[in-house]
Amino acid sequence: MSMPLPSDTHHDAIVVGSGPGGASVARELALRGKRVLILEQGSAAPLTGTLGQMAAIAAVPGRGAFVHRDASLLVQGIAAGGSSAINFATAADPPAALFAAHGIDLGPALAALRAELPIGPLPDNLVGPMATRIMAGARSLGLEWHKLEKMIRPQMCRSGCWRCVYGCPFGAKWTARDFIDEAVANGALLLDRATVTRAMVDGGKVTGVQFTRNGALHTALGDIVVLAGGGLGSPRLLHASGLWPRTSAFFSDPVVAVMGSVEGLDGGAEVPMATGMRLDQDGISLADLTLPKPMYQGFAAPVGRFDRLLAHHRTLSIMVKIGDEIGGSVGPRWADKTLRETDRKKLAAGVDLARAVLAACGAKHVFKSWHFAAHPGGSVRIGAGVDANLRTAIANLYVCDASVIPQAWGLPPTLTLLCLGKRLGAHLAP
Repeated sequence: MSMPLPSDTHHDAIVVGSGPGGASVARELALRGKRVLILEQGSAAPLTGTLGQMAAIAAVPGRGAFVHRDASLLVQGIAAGGSSAINFATAADPPAALFAAHGIDLGPALAALRAELPIGPLPDNLVGPMATRIMAGARSLGLEWHKLEKMIRPQMCRSGCWRCVYGCPFGAKWTARDFIDEAVANGALLLDRATVTRAMVDGGKVTGVQFTRNGALHTALGDIVVLAGGGLGSPRLLHASGLWPRTSAFFSDPVVAVMGSVEGLDGGAEVPMATGMRLDQDGISLADLTLPKPMYQGFAAPVGRFDRLLAHHRTLSIMVKIGDEIGGSVGPRWADKTLRETDRKKLAAGVDLARAVLAACGAKHVFKSWHFAAHPGGSVRIGAGVDANLRTAIANLYVCDASVIPQAWGLPPTLTLLCLGKRLGAHLAP
């Protein structure tokens, strides 16, 4: 829970943002006895699994949602736990070679986290009928479609539930809030609804941050500052602090949903992305994507498929996601990521494959959504914006979120960010 900030407290570390990267480093430091202050722009209110709360976290224009020139939608979670509060809880190991090229070994952190966290494929009883149907169709084409690893506690998960993406209210889905709670239990202080406006620097060394809360401006002093505001938030904070250019290129992991209706199916309420496949050499991933009815309708209506608005319960949906080239720009109050021709070709190839899978499932009335994205990153890259220890050019100022991922991604980032946070925490407090 959040508490008032003592005005005379000097912190060993200030962590700005409570998504997976920030939560992981905060927990690591708190477990090592450090005095940690966590500043979160969003709310720490309990997750209720409602459309209204999810919209407040990720659908407020200019805060959690951004529309680009080519009509794509970029979303991010602004709440305690960051986007992990409303993500699909899919786990993917960090690509070892990608980080080894920068002298970073995430193996020890990954092994420790895998031994601790609920990571694994769902049992059959929690794989819904739509995911099962899609997997059968894909396998009939000879595709290596399989169960995906999820960060979900099966014993607490509910068959026929649709609340993963709204924010699981049952404690079944692991989120970064779990690590924040543990950090607070070990002495860390969490302040929610605290918007950091800049990092303070004196003599080439960070000294703390300024932030607003309840309409008042505050100063927090600390020996170390870790920016974990995400692929959009961290470059903006660096710019506001006079430490970074006005704009920064980034990746967004664009996604298209390809949908088709089948007869004899009555579904629409199940864990999304329970099954799927990756074509790593092509930078394409596919998975089932069963979403709540309002979100499904939010995909169908913009592309003019009003005839499919009432077909949610019998419409199979496949996610096509790509690793896009780094480009576009994150600005002080906006983000723009128009796809390049190479990105469009990747999406087209993935859509063709998804259409083939749906045809194998016997689907009719097939259509695709506009593309959208929810993994902004690569904007303060390792080797460019930070070094191998995630330190900026300013002493004791670090970045630990998706912005440091060094190149095109196309993967669920949660487990990688947890590894980076664990490694950074051990580096800062050995």
